[in-house]
Amino acid sequence: MKKIPKISESEWVVMKAIWAENPITANRIVESLSGSTHWSPKTIKTLLNRLVKKGAVGFENKGRVYDYYPLIEEAVFVKEESRSFLKRVFGGAMTPMLATLVESEDLSEEDIKDLKRILKKR
Repeated sequence: MKKIPKISESEWVVMKAIWAENPITANRIVESLSGSTHWSPKTIKTLLNRLVKKGAVGFENKGRVYDYYPLIEEAVFVKEESRSFLKRVFGGAMTPMLATLVESEDLSEEDIKDLKRILKKR
């Protein structure tokens, strides 16, 4: 299996834009992030280049325009990041993590039903 690169929080924001609309041009990424960040186009393009170097994003040259696309699915990144968090913060123990989240968050009846369904399924 391909090694999943570590990406920063800022790179996650760029990846979400790419996962939401791919292929996508750098200008379109800048446009889509302009409302939610205060980053300059240069900053966004730097983050995009880092993601290319890390092997998280690929590109296709179409003349003067580059189309960027994810090389790793969002679900794969989410799973790996979840494992890393679990290991780093809770020593890999699932029960304390779930207990902490359940006890510290306001859960709706629907949330509780969903959690029960997921646990019963496992």
